[in-house]
Amino acid sequence: MIHYSKLGFVNTKDMFKDAIEKGYAVPAYNFNNMEQLQAIITACTMTQSPVILQVSKGARNYANQTLLRWMGQGAVEFMKELAKENNLKEIPIAMHLDHGDSFELCKSCVDMGFSSVMIDGSHLPYEENIELTKKVVEYAHQYDVTVEGELGVLAGIEDDVKAEEHTYTNPDDVEDFVNRTKVDSLAIAIGTSHGAYKFKLKEGEEVPPLRFDILEEIEKRIPGFPIVLHGASSVLQEYVKIINQYGGNLEGAVGVPEDQLRKAAKSAVCKINIDSDGRLVMTAKVREVLWNKPQEFDPRKYLGPARDELIKMYERKNKEVLGSAFRV
Repeated sequence: MIHYSKLGFVNTKDMFKDAIEKGYAVPAYNFNNMEQLQAIITACTMTQSPVILQVSKGARNYANQTLLRWMGQGAVEFMKELAKENNLKEIPIAMHLDHGDSFELCKSCVDMGFSSVMIDGSHLPYEENIELTKKVVEYAHQYDVTVEGELGVLAGIEDDVKAEEHTYTNPDDVEDFVNRTKVDSLAIAIGTSHGAYKFKLKEGEEVPPLRFDILEEIEKRIPGFPIVLHGASSVLQEYVKIINQYGGNLEGAVGVPEDQLRKAAKSAVCKINIDSDGRLVMTAKVREVLWNKPQEFDPRKYLGPARDELIKMYERKNKEVLGSAFRV
């Protein structure tokens, strides 16, 4: 076992406390490869934003847990070098398991140096969700690893997380769930969803607003408790357009409006998960380069521009959407 502090990570306690007090949300960006990781660290260091590096079960399998451990440690060292070169402060970085689906997976991540884990028992009956979440909390807290639980079900598909129906979080359950499980943060369902096709809209229809009434009621039940939004990519239309222009087929892809996310970030929502937007940006730039330069076969020549575009997108998210820029 290796403790996350040896790798340079922090858990999410202080991050969330500061975010709630100052009215912003910590970005939780998923990554699957080196270029995405470089972009996240660069953008967050340069905008002086705390960041949560998120790894799904699928991404962990894709990257290999041993390689991932060294990538994480390398990311921290890269951040330190970047901060020193630019006369900036070092930023806090957490490594988080996104949508852990079993005690064994969460335990393995704790043992491999993750500073935070999510156990998603939202698909289980209520009492079984509590039982599983409590078991993960009891193990993780021995090593000062923070745990995120979930109540309510988000529709959509993202890696191994699939649900056809959306179930809003019941405010009547949150206090009991938090008290019995001792989780450190709670993911809720108020209208966001996973993937690039978050809403099925007819022509002329607008994206339905998030259920801020549910969020406000939850805040009343567990005041000051850290709340998390999953499925919060905005599915940026400029990149959807580029993908479709250069041979892709993402017709009807739509996400959560950024003004609603900014409103949520000013509340008890102190962590906002963004995955699909990163995938869209990278795919858009890779498609554009290969379409315009069909003779190109050097991965650096198409992954490099994708990384640079990701940096711009993450920096803008930190500044204009999450409000996390210049909080270090």
